[in-house]
Amino acid sequence: MQFATPIPIPKSYHPIDYSSKIVSLGSCFAENMGNKLDYFKFRNTTNPFGILFHPLALNKIIQKAIRQEQFTEEDVFFHNERWHSFDVHSELSHTDKTVFLKNLNSNIEFLHNALLESTHLIITLGTSWVYRKIETDTIVANCHKVPQAAFKKELLTVSQIKESLSEIVKAVLSFNPKAKLIFTVSPVRHIKDGFVENQWSKANLISGLHEVIHSTNDAHYFPSYEIMMDELRDYRFYAEDMIHPSSMAIDYIWKRFAETWILEDAFFVMPEVDSIRKGLSHRSFNPQSEQHQRFLESLQNKILVLQSKYPFMEF
Repeated sequence: MQFATPIPIPKSYHPIDYSSKIVSLGSCFAENMGNKLDYFKFRNTTNPFGILFHPLALNKIIQKAIRQEQFTEEDVFFHNERWHSFDVHSELSHTDKTVFLKNLNSNIEFLHNALLESTHLIITLGTSWVYRKIETDTIVANCHKVPQAAFKKELLTVSQIKESLSEIVKAVLSFNPKAKLIFTVSPVRHIKDGFVENQWSKANLISGLHEVIHSTNDAHYFPSYEIMMDELRDYRFYAEDMIHPSSMAIDYIWKRFAETWILEDAFFVMPEVDSIRKGLSHRSFNPQSEQHQRFLESLQNKILVLQSKYPFMEF
């Protein structure tokens, strides 16, 4: 299949390899890239607090994790028979308040340690549109289907985005000076905000982000959004909803990311991992046959060889 002329992306001086420890945070496209890292058995942590779409939400949860600030009863509320927090995604919500708070605070500790040990932090920004809770005058990460009348919709300015991202960079590097930050803008189109409004939102993200990146040597940009818009500029690269990238587009953007951010030595390991994973998913018509038993033995030997070099890999 033919694609447009590739966007030039310089290879990183701080590549990811199988010794790296990666934290992936942000929008649903962060989940896509995190899933790829997980698939190939890199040491990766993706969104312990679920999908977070905008810079202020990401800044708040990162600061909270670094400082090990605990969630309290004041941070949660009951709605539609579940306990929620406006600072995290609804996938963490729970019917039991005590369990919910325990889970939130366990994840604070988990993210704290992951950030402390990380070599790379990948942050994917989704939107500049945010919702402000009128009663408390605070911007939330997730509305949890609370009636819309309780919120005021706002567009973050370039200055607000720049300030928030600068705080993330400063906090992370003060906490873990060896970490390399990789920022990207999600190619997912937030059409519910409107076609023009979506472009406005992405433009503010890109403008604020580039101002931050050009002021430091420790923050880098990967052009996920631009690859989708310019290299894959065709609706065949979108899923059926015409909003999210298709699996083909995700594979292509991952390929471009791997070419620029993953150490070449890892490319010898990734096909082995892929082969094992495909072998494990294979279902034999005759599981008891001698041929299948030899296949399983060969597969187990491949796993043992990889685990002897990379003990953290689990299959």
